[in-house]
Amino acid sequence: MFAILAAIGVMFGLSLARVPVVFALIIGAVTGGLLAGLGLHGTLEAFNNGLGGGAKIALAYGVLGAFALALARSGLPDLLAYKLIKTLKGSSNEKAQNRVKYLIFITVALAAICSQNVIPVHIAFIPVLIPPLLSVFNHLQLDRRLIACVLTFGLVATYMLVPFGFGAIFLNDILGQNINTFGQPYGFKINYADIPSAMAIPVFGMFVGLLVAVFFSYRKKRVYEEVHVEPVQQSISSELDITGEKSKPEISKFTLSMALIAVVATLWVQVASDSMILAGLVGVAILSCAGIFKWKEADDVIISGMRMMALVGFIMIAAQGFASVISATNQVPALVEASVQWIGSSQGLAAFWMLLIGLLITLGIGSSFSTIPILAIIYVPLCIQFGFSPAATIAIIGTAAALGDAGSPASDSTLGPTSGLNMDGQHDHMKDSVIPTFIHFNIPLMIFGWIAAMVL
Repeated sequence: MFAILAAIGVMFGLSLARVPVVFALIIGAVTGGLLAGLGLHGTLEAFNNGLGGGAKIALAYGVLGAFALALARSGLPDLLAYKLIKTLKGSSNEKAQNRVKYLIFITVALAAICSQNVIPVHIAFIPVLIPPLLSVFNHLQLDRRLIACVLTFGLVATYMLVPFGFGAIFLNDILGQNINTFGQPYGFKINYADIPSAMAIPVFGMFVGLLVAVFFSYRKKRVYEEVHVEPVQQSISSELDITGEKSKPEISKFTLSMALIAVVATLWVQVASDSMILAGLVGVAILSCAGIFKWKEADDVIISGMRMMALVGFIMIAAQGFASVISATNQVPALVEASVQWIGSSQGLAAFWMLLIGLLITLGIGSSFSTIPILAIIYVPLCIQFGFSPAATIAIIGTAAALGDAGSPASDSTLGPTSGLNMDGQHDHMKDSVIPTFIHFNIPLMIFGWIAAMVL
């Protein structure tokens, strides 16, 4: 079992040392394969055989990135920012400002939630929507650490619970598929329909953490300097200011209608066909045919959008290769047996250690989507050995993978909020995004993930 521990240790150490995660996964896989006696040729063959498992997911990410950038060209994010800013006009008294403050919290949370399923653009909306609102945050003296927590909650909790969009990828294509794949030799199988209910308790823990952030940790006012911010992408001709006096974004009814049609069509296709790839293509095709972006700009829009999501896709492909090498070592049964002997018969202790190891691995990799193939190959037989139910197994592996995503310096769920909130240089990535989200989400996930493992 030493080869598996060495492979994970090398991968984790290199990731923490800021070596690109794809390289860390490859080097870790080669290390494990060589120590297991597979030889270089056998290790690379096992790694290559596993790559195909992540290809579908990576392509889905790339297509959704293209759809996100195409949708941003419609001007919908600018219109939303304008509407929020305009509501501040005349809100000089504290009661009115509180009303606007909570409206902002709800709107930002809904935008993050919808970015995972209804309008599957992931973090692409943040650098478009948030910078125009910084003047609003400054006017209300909102603590941006709270906005970071709201954004991260919407991004992470949604894909952990709702099986549409990126949630379909995480819950069905990755979590469910890997559990059934590695459980097949043991006659262990889960029903995909049971996954959301099994993940409900850990997600409720994240909601508790969000409430603590809103009503306790960051409810006090925080002063920021007013710094002019250039928009990341000016999709329409408009200027916004805190008074709401300047012109409303110029979006034609046709453009707005076609953007909404593209959103609805994308959602319908992904539900009807269960294919994020086809849904994204339909959305891009509608926006292109509607003239949201010029035909000669199509290559640039699509390629730029796919490039935006390419890194996550490559990490997922490499993670499947890593898991394939771990499987080829044939040392998983020995590792499971040794773990059982060390832990004893305590389900509670077993669940705690599995969640803690998941936290450490995800902190290093920075992607819960990429962590599941690495964990599932070991955790599925371990859960079977300790007698966990299918629902408890789902909760343990799903939570163990999601742990760290909300608190990793390399995670999209923290990098995304920072990309928007730090446009004026007043939001530190580690102190204002990573640490707050780690405290308010990872700690509750550990507690409520353990509770789910015990009661399900």
